[in-house]
Amino acid sequence: MRIAVIGAGGVGGYFGARLAAAGNEVTFVARGAHLEAVRRSGLVVHSPLGELRTSPDSVVGNISELGPTDLVLVAVKLWDTEAVAEQLRSSAAPGAPVLSLQNGVHKDAILRGRLTDEQVLGGACFISAFIEEPGVVRHNSPLQKVVLGPYRPGQSAISRTVLAAFGDAGIDAEASDDIERVIWEKFVFLVGLSATTAAFRQPIGVVRANEQSRRLLHDVMAETVAVARASGVRLGSDYAEDRLAFCDTLPSAMTSSMHNDLEKGNRLELPWLSGGVVGLADRLGVPVPRNRTVADILAPHTLGRPDGA
Repeated sequence: MRIAVIGAGGVGGYFGARLAAAGNEVTFVARGAHLEAVRRSGLVVHSPLGELRTSPDSVVGNISELGPTDLVLVAVKLWDTEAVAEQLRSSAAPGAPVLSLQNGVHKDAILRGRLTDEQVLGGACFISAFIEEPGVVRHNSPLQKVVLGPYRPGQSAISRTVLAAFGDAGIDAEASDDIERVIWEKFVFLVGLSATTAAFRQPIGVVRANEQSRRLLHDVMAETVAVARASGVRLGSDYAEDRLAFCDTLPSAMTSSMHNDLEKGNRLELPWLSGGVVGLADRLGVPVPRNRTVADILAPHTLGRPDGA
């Protein structure tokens, strides 16, 4: 397949490089120092599943430079989603299927609001990977899973084609006939992990070991479950307890990308995580005091390290 990967960070870089190694024609869209490093030496991926390196000519600096494309993978930070959707409408592949591997539950609504309903597939990925330095992605563990599925019956054939491409590349890929539920399941956990590790500036091991911080972890997830159920998503009322038990199985040093961004003084995806829960809850009339407090605490850092901090 001819695959465009919009965003060559941990997620896009890893899955794009794995797809390229399987013989697909992959073109990354990157920027800044990362773009220049890939242009010089290709994208390098260090992974417990084997080292990968892409061709230096596999990257461009803008969506407008893409050629004909069979599939678009979106892996940018959430604040760039609207701009990416607008650029895709006028790109060389205006009708190509689009699969977002981004965090959160807002991403596909944004894409579907600007592209055709037939284009946007539902998907979620499960991986720990990040840019170690310009041109280099570090994949932290063997976990590298993608779940995808159609939003509309007419998307079933392309969903199977994309699933096969991931499987042929050695990626743990599976189909779902209720992809919205899968996305929300990941979101519940992601909100809990990001809210607590960022608010406490500590990894999950510290959060879950303390009675009060553990209660906050549970409560922000329980509020997110309540918002999902009010939205018509089929999550059990005890799903937060299930995710809390899952958190007990995680490596104690595990943290979240939002915590990492906070520590580095980078912009945060807060408006689409705890802040996103608050926005959805306000429209649905669901009380979410714990997520609201987290969003308020972290608000000064949303656009990066505050002046003078």
